[in-house]
Amino acid sequence: MDYQFRDIEKRWQKFWAENQTFKVDNSSAKPKYYVLDMFPYPSGAGLHVGHPLGYIASDIFARYKRLKGFNVLHPMGYDSFGLPAEQYAIQTGQHPAITTETNINRYREQLDNLGFSFDWSREVRTSDPEYYKWTQWIFMQLFNSWYNLESDKAESTDELIRRFENSGTKDLKAVCDDDVRTFSAEEWKGLPDSEKQSELLKYRLTYLRESTVNWCPALGTVLANDEVKDGYSERGGYPVEQKKMMQWSMRITAYADRLLQGLDGIDWPDPLKEMQRNWIGKSVGALVKFPLNSGNAIEVFTTRVDTIYGTTFLVLAPEHEYVTGLTTPEQEKEILDYIDQTKKKTELDRMADTKTVSGAFTGSYAKHPITNEPIPIWIADYVLAGYGTGAVMAVPSGDQRDWLFATKFGLPIVAISDGQTNLDKEADPTKEGTYINSGIINGLNYKEATTTLIAKLEELGAGKAKVNYRLRDAIFGRQRYWGEPVPVYFKEGLPYLIDREDLPLVLPEVDKYLPTESGEPPLGRAENWKYKNELEYELSTMPGWAGSSWYWYRYMASQDDRKQDTFAPAEAIAYWKDVDLYIGGSEHATGHLLYSRFWNKFLKDLGHVVEEEPFKKLINQGMIQGRSNFVYRIIDEEGRGTNKFVSNGLKSQYTTSALHVDVNIVMNEILDLEKFKAFRPEFANAEFILENGKYICGVEVEKMSKSKFNVVSPDDIIERFGADTLRMYEMFLGPLEQSKPWNTNGIEGVFKFLRKFWKLFHDDEFNFNVSDEEPSKAEFKALHKIIRKVEEDIERFSFNTSVSSFMICVNELTDLKCNKRKILQELVVVLAPYAPHITEELWSLLGNSAGKLSVAAYPQFNPEYLVENEFSYPVSVNGKTRMNLNISLSLSQAEVEELILANEDLKKYLDGKTTKKIIFVKGKIINLVV
Repeated sequence: MDYQFRDIEKRWQKFWAENQTFKVDNSSAKPKYYVLDMFPYPSGAGLHVGHPLGYIASDIFARYKRLKGFNVLHPMGYDSFGLPAEQYAIQTGQHPAITTETNINRYREQLDNLGFSFDWSREVRTSDPEYYKWTQWIFMQLFNSWYNLESDKAESTDELIRRFENSGTKDLKAVCDDDVRTFSAEEWKGLPDSEKQSELLKYRLTYLRESTVNWCPALGTVLANDEVKDGYSERGGYPVEQKKMMQWSMRITAYADRLLQGLDGIDWPDPLKEMQRNWIGKSVGALVKFPLNSGNAIEVFTTRVDTIYGTTFLVLAPEHEYVTGLTTPEQEKEILDYIDQTKKKTELDRMADTKTVSGAFTGSYAKHPITNEPIPIWIADYVLAGYGTGAVMAVPSGDQRDWLFATKFGLPIVAISDGQTNLDKEADPTKEGTYINSGIINGLNYKEATTTLIAKLEELGAGKAKVNYRLRDAIFGRQRYWGEPVPVYFKEGLPYLIDREDLPLVLPEVDKYLPTESGEPPLGRAENWKYKNELEYELSTMPGWAGSSWYWYRYMASQDDRKQDTFAPAEAIAYWKDVDLYIGGSEHATGHLLYSRFWNKFLKDLGHVVEEEPFKKLINQGMIQGRSNFVYRIIDEEGRGTNKFVSNGLKSQYTTSALHVDVNIVMNEILDLEKFKAFRPEFANAEFILENGKYICGVEVEKMSKSKFNVVSPDDIIERFGADTLRMYEMFLGPLEQSKPWNTNGIEGVFKFLRKFWKLFHDDEFNFNVSDEEPSKAEFKALHKIIRKVEEDIERFSFNTSVSSFMICVNELTDLKCNKRKILQELVVVLAPYAPHITEELWSLLGNSAGKLSVAAYPQFNPEYLVENEFSYPVSVNGKTRMNLNISLSLSQAEVEELILANEDLKKYLDGKTTKKIIFVKGKIINLVV
């Protein structure tokens, strides 16, 4: 029978599911290998052909590793909390859980149709209470921990309390808020419990504080920086403003240096590691205090303390806590207007906009910490409240942004080094030369000046050396319904954890998924939702990144393991350790991937996991872009669109407008005219001007989008060509890491290859016909070339080149009329990771146990089969090639000459003439001169 891909694929997908073929144990004599995909958010639209790209690559690698003798964990689940389901709930009143379940079922169907070797017994859903119970538990561990700088790790707050009870804050080195108290043991013991709890909150790794956030009024929630683009929400395109709110935060800054150092030991793409380094932004410098008349001081972090004498003004972030107190009555309106204007920009926008110069003068002055000269205080949106201290000492001679600001507002620009040049045109940040106009450091070089100034500032109590990070503590709250409830209640305005036995804290039912009339989050609508029936719960839910920050550990827990009271058993974690290969998008560089590393390091500190880093190797797959097709509507003389369409090659002869057309009714750029007429009602009577009897569409590469009619469903491709074809074709499109346009023009070639592969096992009437004869050298050579090639390609994740090599191999074996079992059975194993359905079918037809292909042994490459022991020499007479002769490479020149002169076919070209000379180059040419 010919290649019946639909029947074959359905049969083996059913077999794998019923027999749990890919179910894995947490112990094995085999070495372990953990392959992980970034799990999807299950949207209502389902998968398009771009989504499975990374999944196909990871599945090929997982299947290959099984063949190489590894115990492979390859799980899948769903990141199922999030805004889209909630927005749909707001619009329709349907509970987000119902929408999510429907979407998950759709995703599962599509994933199964692609033949992935997932261990579905380990599926996770972040919105399942049995899963988010442990997300809440991790939150509780963070709440009950502080960061000890002496041990350089997180420790229990019980240890912190013991220190307070024994020695107060003496010699305590901790990551904490800036406004912590200094107290003795006796003073601590004398504090009321409420004050103790308030003070402990300043040390906890998750804590409440007023923060500047990205507030989206239309969505009624706070958004992360990566959810905001150009001042608008990425989802929905709603305006976002900066707002101060009491919010939960995670003290990720405690781990800043470890997050930096850890990048050196993991196999991740360099551009992604550089993004994280820049996001963390380590700076070595000094903290300087500029005194105010009020007795307070403006603290500034600077990496160039050597330029302090060039400070001619201070700039505060518009959100800085001192702005209101420093603003004089005369400047009040200008300052308030500027603050309102700033609220409309996100911090990312403010950092990115280096061209716009704006600001406002507060009317107040600070004192220079060394000279005591008055320094005017301004506000400007290029200073961020969350970076450093929210204030900068402006040195316009050494910083271009300060120079632009000073130039616009007429502020002094003072040279501080004899190495600076062209200060009338731009700033010069040079560290060369010696200092001028700089008091105690005049005549010194950069290194001498820095040391001298830090010593002087410390002597005056006006500053000290300091390491600073751009990284800020992570906001950990959303004013939404569809997220993990925070396991916290409030007593006398302070947060306390619920009892561990009360986990999971399950989402309550609400009448609407909107904020309350008084502006509280949707959870405020829940009736009688109180802890112990009397204490108020936290009404915010956790952010979208909470559940994805530890999910790979839950996959380590089998179904039996999940009956235990632990997020994953210690034995399972000790066995799997970490993720060996993680495949996903680079867009998560400063979100999920950073938060996951943070949570992993924290869990390691507390002894719950064994590895410092969660993901040993990471690959960022590229994007499959849409390939749009266009038809060209003819415009009449009055500028109106007609119902007549002209083919692409003839459109220059007419006035036309281009219209997107559904790519699913176009093949090789040729439009299916009848399907086009059914595409939209107004096209039912369309007329066409054709080229050579065909309508040729235009083409453009764009993002896949419903509005562009260029979304291709894997369902359609699988129905027409099969999952094995789709899997191989997506790999064939180009290198995994590169973005590439979707183009169905070559997919028939892959399908024909699989049919040709099928034909190797069958005779002309498609009867199964495999011989037990010993293969020829040429057949062994073709096989062992592909064994080596595929092994090398998969190990370096070059999947696209393997597909080409498979085609060459099958062509060679077809030409050799090879049907030898020794060749074909091993070829089935080599192809199995790429095309699992057809290979399972052929494996079974070859008489092997059904379903055992996945644990067969990958064939051993034998280099002897590739050793060339004969060569096809081009034989020429007087320089003109007459024939090719296969001659052993082991023969001497004399033996070759004797063989040539005795060849009857060659003698007719000599025409009876005597050979004067034979030119012989071993392994290259033979030329007879007559």
